[in-house]
Amino acid sequence: MALDLRPLFADAGDLPARTPSPMAAAMQGSAILAIAGEVRALRAAGEAVANFTIGDFDPSLFPIPEALVAGIKAKLDAGETNYPPAVGMPELRSAIRHYYKERLGLDYPEGTVQVGSGARPPIYSAFRSILAPGDVVVHPVPTWNVRYYVHLNQAEGIAVVTKPENGFMPTLDDLLPHLPRARVLVLNSPLNPSGTVIAEDLLRPVCEAIIEENRRREAAGERPLILLYDQVYQQLVFDGYAHTTPVHLVPEMAKYTILVDAISKAWAATGLRLGWAVAPPWIIGRMKPLVGHMGAWAARAEQLATADLLAAPESTDAFMNDFRGTLQSRLRRLRDGLLAMKADGLPVDCLDAQGAIYLSARFDLAGRRLVDRTVETDEDVRSVLLHGAGVAVVPFTAFGYPDRTGWVRFSVGSVSDADVDAALSRIRSLLA
Repeated sequence: MALDLRPLFADAGDLPARTPSPMAAAMQGSAILAIAGEVRALRAAGEAVANFTIGDFDPSLFPIPEALVAGIKAKLDAGETNYPPAVGMPELRSAIRHYYKERLGLDYPEGTVQVGSGARPPIYSAFRSILAPGDVVVHPVPTWNVRYYVHLNQAEGIAVVTKPENGFMPTLDDLLPHLPRARVLVLNSPLNPSGTVIAEDLLRPVCEAIIEENRRREAAGERPLILLYDQVYQQLVFDGYAHTTPVHLVPEMAKYTILVDAISKAWAATGLRLGWAVAPPWIIGRMKPLVGHMGAWAARAEQLATADLLAAPESTDAFMNDFRGTLQSRLRRLRDGLLAMKADGLPVDCLDAQGAIYLSARFDLAGRRLVDRTVETDEDVRSVLLHGAGVAVVPFTAFGYPDRTGWVRFSVGSVSDADVDAALSRIRSLLA
């Protein structure tokens, strides 16, 4: 008979409060996952809900490349099931460098790539390798999860509020007052949550200011300012827009830039957990043991299959053209429907879909009575859209943006065109 341990855990007294470290005790959970839980409960109760919340893909709508599936199976059949090197398989690291040279115009030498199980371990290990407790991390808002990594590293975060007219990207004027104190600056393009791409005329002066600040620090013997540039959506930039990197614009930035990338969003392969950082060798050398001790490496077979596809990127071009085109079409279908409501005088607006899988929209509902409540906060906006129109979105407050702006994120990775049309119809009925 098994020993029933439930009474011990149910009567633990104050032990749960005394056990965690102060850092772990103060760590917050994901607001997006909390919203997703509410959506699941409504669906389980039989409610019709169009789920625009998660930055993931429905495999029935967006399967991963067939060549990747076949490649992983072939590597497993060949017995590629051992531990990979902590820094990543040499074939994959070489293929990443080849891809960056051929597609991004950046010729990185050996020793500049760290592979991880998704983009998160390279991001965490980069922060951990650079930051000391109390160091300053400057990051624009809205942005994905940066504040959690700041907390994990006991750093000081400075959130810079951006404007919709700049695509929620920071300008040099926004950032310049904070650069002298900053140890790390984080930028993301295409941006989660807004689905916008940073323009060259915004990025170039920021890079030039980083170079100037680092020249000052070098003369003073101070630690450098590092740019962490999250470009995990860089293959999903739409027609009419272009992706660029800080290193391409200002080559000297190569000494101070960590590029973060992954196959998770580019190939709809979120569950395969394969990402990487490309950075100066002296930073990679510090990251390698951290990733190794965490055991946060991607599976060997997946690394080798990904290496084959990156080494011959033309093999995925047809997949990417179709995948990117479908995402762009779906996002712009959503955009056009919202802008049609705006043209009819309804209180909604949105930005263009420039990249990634997101559309940013604003609902000007403050003071209105909807679904038995008076809308005041952005959480109210989210709630009335969910309960009044069966449309689940994420408010920008979940990404650190100030409250009461009305901005929300739509994600189209798990919805069809029919889902978009039905959601638009219900939103129109609610607002009208």
